[in-house]
Amino acid sequence: MSSSTAVPGQSPIAETAPQSLCALEPRVPADRLVAEMVPPPRFDSVRFDTYVPDSNQPSQTEAVGVLSSFAAGLGGAHATGSGKRKWFGRKQAAPGGPRGVYLDGGYGVGKTHLLSSLWHATPADPSLKAFGTFVELTNLVGALGFQQTVQTLGGHRLLCIDEFELDDPGDTVLVSSLLSRLVEQGVALAATSNTLPGKLGEGRFAAVDFLREIQGLSAHFRPLRIDGEDYRHRGLPEAPPPYSDDSVTRAAYATAGASLDDFPALLDHLARVHPSRYGALTDGIAAVCLTDVGPVPDQSTALRLVVLADRLYDREIPVLASGLPFDRLFSDEMLNGGYRKKYFRAISRLTALARDAKGLVAQ
Repeated sequence: MSSSTAVPGQSPIAETAPQSLCALEPRVPADRLVAEMVPPPRFDSVRFDTYVPDSNQPSQTEAVGVLSSFAAGLGGAHATGSGKRKWFGRKQAAPGGPRGVYLDGGYGVGKTHLLSSLWHATPADPSLKAFGTFVELTNLVGALGFQQTVQTLGGHRLLCIDEFELDDPGDTVLVSSLLSRLVEQGVALAATSNTLPGKLGEGRFAAVDFLREIQGLSAHFRPLRIDGEDYRHRGLPEAPPPYSDDSVTRAAYATAGASLDDFPALLDHLARVHPSRYGALTDGIAAVCLTDVGPVPDQSTALRLVVLADRLYDREIPVLASGLPFDRLFSDEMLNGGYRKKYFRAISRLTALARDAKGLVAQ
């Protein structure tokens, strides 16, 4: 329904009033949380044959072959209980060696593309495959509880974990314990990981470090090295500067399905919504418009913003903002601390979404 709305300093414009994320408090049932553990929309159509290996990097071609074979080996019935055969016997070694694969490569070599392709290629119903980031997995445990998460995922054939985070020892132990239980029930694993604190600038997280950090799980993973350049660093345009409050407000009113929020108010609202619901918070949102963007006040708030940035990026929702540019969101202390890779990722993703939003502003 449209209405004539007055924008401060401007003549009325006849458009639908934008939504406010701050007015939304989604309630997400457990079955939806699990059902949404699929590759994000950005990677919904990727497949092994859409991955273009660098001819100068033979490890990329090899990775496609190894992962294709790994996916093919996951055929057959699988479920805990219900009389169905397990792909991995509880007491037997998995066919072909380790029941997990770890994609070991630098930034932007296509690990998420390959991980998503593995999910798509595995011959099983989507309800028997799960894909999520490390943060989404920990949020699932937080929402369901440890035992229910084990019960829910235990009948799956494959669990893909993107950006396995090793900067929080507590979460690492939690997820390692979860994966150990799932492996016992025959679930195959595939993972990528991020960089440990103190290793920023190294471009990749060494497989030996990953396997050491997950300790008892290391025997279940076959490291698969993927060399190459970061494709995201090739000729990217600079991020557009922030717009005025008035330009952002007018764009929000002129864009069907847009939301409009004051940035500080949104940060406060995120503290009242469980991070597992941030995806649902963006349901039906075509563009996010933010006014008065400024420095994030503390680390807890910053980490919540990182999760929101990931969900917006996964869903390819453009972000139009006024105030400070996104590369000034986080303090120097944050950018030099243990969670710095998360913050750099958030800056990169919000900047990309800001470029996508340029077309929302009337020229």
